[in-house]
Amino acid sequence: MNVIVNVILAVQMLAALAMIGLILIQHGKGADMGAAFGSGSSGSLFGASGSANFLSRTTAVLAAVFFVSTLALAYFGNARPASSGSVLETPAAAVPANAPASEAPAAPATPASGAAQIPTK
Repeated sequence: MNVIVNVILAVQMLAALAMIGLILIQHGKGADMGAAFGSGSSGSLFGASGSANFLSRTTAVLAAVFFVSTLALAYFGNARPASSGSVLETPAAAVPANAPASEAPAAPATPASGAAQIPTK
């Protein structure tokens, strides 16, 4: 499942970067970088309005891919864990209830606070 999440995340990031690039190339109000590449000229490969339609449709497709990948990541992120118990009910270093006293962990000889290391007068 971790591989699927990584692939979806990579697709989402590539779609976001491609959308940023396509939006900056388009000729319009906030994207004047498109004029430097000739997207506003009528003698381009797609014609006068062909490049604008191609860029806007590609941006729309990439936006749809971005939204679908976001929904997929949200779905996989909210998946229930395999165990249904509480963390407090099953501690990691628990000693079984029927274990003899010899297997129980021993208490440390010195306190954890380090109070035994301070000399007293």
